[in-house]
Amino acid sequence: MEDVIAATVDDTAPETAGKGIVSASAIPADELARLTDDIVSALKTVYDPEIPADIYELGLIYKIDIEDDRTVKIDMTLTAPGCPVAGEMPGWVQNAVGAVEGVSGVEVTMTFDPPWTPDRMSEEAQVAVGWY
Repeated sequence: MEDVIAATVDDTAPETAGKGIVSASAIPADELARLTDDIVSALKTVYDPEIPADIYELGLIYKIDIEDDRTVKIDMTLTAPGCPVAGEMPGWVQNAVGAVEGVSGVEVTMTFDPPWTPDRMSEEAQVAVGWY
């Protein structure tokens, strides 16, 4: 990782998936915690229009990097590469996270590696869609 990355939440690595592991940061710990919570809360306002659950609980967010300048870089996926909102959802994420106080900019990268599976869904999302 580059030195400019202040904090990383990586949910793609098997050993850290779903654990919200955060790396070192030049941002004060209390501010970083608030910023991270606010970013996750913002992501929970974005819904997949085909599934009645938010994109964070669905497991569509693979990684969140918060740089020292408070730019947020997000790696995300979709439930399927042919998703009808594939071109729109990154903008929805950018708008939601960009509205968080303290965020200076947002970059969203779409990836399909690893591909999304229902195993990435939280228990909350599974309940919302009636799978649990």
